[in-house]
Amino acid sequence: MERFGFVGLPNAGKSSLYNALAGGGALAAPYAFATTDPNVGVAKVPDARLDKLAVMSGSKQTMPASVQFTDIGGLVEGASQGEGLGNHFLQGIRESDAIVFVLRAFADSDVPGPTDPLEHLGVVEVELSLADLDSAERQLDKRRRQAKGDKSAQQDVVLLEEAVDHLAEGTPLYRTGMTIEQLKALNPFFLLTNKPVMAVVNVGEDQLDGIDALTDRVSTELDGAEVLGMCIQLEAEAALMPLDERTELLDGLGLGEGALPRFSRAAYHLLGLRTYFTTGEKESRAWTFPAGATAPQCAGVIHTDFERGFIRAETIQWDLLLEHGGWAKARESGDVRSEGKDYHAEDGDTMEFRFNV
Repeated sequence: MERFGFVGLPNAGKSSLYNALAGGGALAAPYAFATTDPNVGVAKVPDARLDKLAVMSGSKQTMPASVQFTDIGGLVEGASQGEGLGNHFLQGIRESDAIVFVLRAFADSDVPGPTDPLEHLGVVEVELSLADLDSAERQLDKRRRQAKGDKSAQQDVVLLEEAVDHLAEGTPLYRTGMTIEQLKALNPFFLLTNKPVMAVVNVGEDQLDGIDALTDRVSTELDGAEVLGMCIQLEAEAALMPLDERTELLDGLGLGEGALPRFSRAAYHLLGLRTYFTTGEKESRAWTFPAGATAPQCAGVIHTDFERGFIRAETIQWDLLLEHGGWAKARESGDVRSEGKDYHAEDGDTMEFRFNV
């Protein structure tokens, strides 16, 4: 399950975004630090392809992929020195797969704080960098001691020294120009700014017509990162409605399909994730895999025994299987392929694995 940590200034809309995606459960209030403990929620990723396969197979269960969200308290300038709630609760998102910046662009006289999303971004980036600096310095000291008796630790020392130099200037690691190989080598140190980032620009209902201009500014600053613009308050209200009423509201306001499908697609693109399906009378299910994964690696997403004893994968694209109305007719037509260990799975593949342990 992929995990996303929400970061932003107080009242930026983090808890409302959590509610929009997870269907409620987080306190959203117009005052600072309404969230003092992290909210952790799970949402099912909507996928019309899976729903159609489940109907075709008459599946008793439909199991979509899931994503996890962690909503933490608001960061403020000086959090690394203990201002506001400090940054001790950032530990709750150190193991997230990606950071989601929630950036306020709406004006509200009842909600204090700046309304420029780039000003929000600048503050949270500095505070995350300083939080990383504290962690990196402590790990650097440890590696230096190890290097006295273990020369292999010297590589970590050199790497952490460079990271510390950047972080001390308030520069997040994803802005430093360090190579992909260097950043990968830093993964075991769980530094926040060494994660993929995306941003949600939170606009007011009266700003929907100008949403593209606001998101473009943030996209330019974050150098092409995944950036979504949405009126989070409206999305959170819609998430609590019955499906038919929600669809009517979203369509009426020109908001399309809603926050969760848009967020899920952007998040999957950010992390380079793809989806394959299994389908049958018992269950239809979506499985998430990294782009470029082989058929045995995809089998291992279900169970390590599937990967260890992999023989082949009976494979067909979901829409072609749907055209045939099931596995039997698809096999009769010759459209089901038998793929081996070197096959790289594609998004939308529907697979049955043959294995022997």
